[in-house]
Amino acid sequence: MQEILEQIVAKARTEFATLAGRAEFESAKARYVGPNGELTAQMKMMGGVPKEERPVVGKLINQAKVELQQLLDSAMARIEAAELQASLGPAIDPTLPSPDAGPGTYHPLTLVREELTRILRKVGFTVADGPEVETEYYCFDALNTPADHPARDAQDTFYLPKDARFGNVAKKTAQERYLLRTHTSSVQIRTMLKGEPPIRIVSPGRVYRRDTTDATHSANFQQLECLYVDRNVTVRDLKALLDYLFESLLGKDTKTRFRPHYFGYTEPSFEVDLSARHLPKVNKEWIEIGGCGMVDPTVFADVGYDPEVWSGYAFGMGIERLAMLLYGIDDIRYFYQNDLRFLKQFA
Repeated sequence: MQEILEQIVAKARTEFATLAGRAEFESAKARYVGPNGELTAQMKMMGGVPKEERPVVGKLINQAKVELQQLLDSAMARIEAAELQASLGPAIDPTLPSPDAGPGTYHPLTLVREELTRILRKVGFTVADGPEVETEYYCFDALNTPADHPARDAQDTFYLPKDARFGNVAKKTAQERYLLRTHTSSVQIRTMLKGEPPIRIVSPGRVYRRDTTDATHSANFQQLECLYVDRNVTVRDLKALLDYLFESLLGKDTKTRFRPHYFGYTEPSFEVDLSARHLPKVNKEWIEIGGCGMVDPTVFADVGYDPEVWSGYAFGMGIERLAMLLYGIDDIRYFYQNDLRFLKQFA
């Protein structure tokens, strides 16, 4: 039997080396170790082997079985490697020119955001960031927004489930809920709680509101807000900065004006309009662009600042609206559709 087993292994070694596909492999495997295979037939003969010879014969059969399995594994590995190579195609020559379309470009909203922060850095502002998941305290309470304010309704704000937990966003009280921030004003509160004035920050970022998406509204959009806190800050300082910002971004012919308004966290408060008839697709004299005002003393008191010593201003605006003015875009949805025909225009 030893000679027969050696012949089976030798025959398998020669045959398995030439197998070219899975079908041939399965057929060869069946011929040797299948129900009617050659090795299986030798194993079935163990019943007729004298008792005293069974240990030796059994050892020979097991040895042949192990060798056949090694040959099978080697053949399958070779077949799988050939299949992978066939799917990958010919080897790539790294010295050839790249088939890619070219280097990537910034999104138009990123271009406008970076230009705004560059302009503000020139006059001493630093960029501050904060979490997009916020608590009611940072988004509303610390900004003098009462519990019955319409902005806190579930129809206007995306609240997270009451059992939601975030290890990196701590609550002030156990009762308050998590939400997606409706403005980046929460970054102003976080910054003031970290240190003493003077403070001069710009906080760009994504915000979320329950708006119905149309040509001028989106449920999520980019916002930029600024906070300046120091001694003897006045509305004149606020107006001068906004004039400088919009003239630097949109051109020297740009003008701004204030209209009285109400915000809970600034007093006095204003809506900011700008006039930029020199820009494409601007077809009216004044366009509302954002909100601003002097920081309310109540907000200062809540973060531990003495409102008798410190004063400051804050303003905010949507980056999408500025980008639409700057580039002559008439539908905000273009920014989010990932259409390369649109995006490549800003390369």
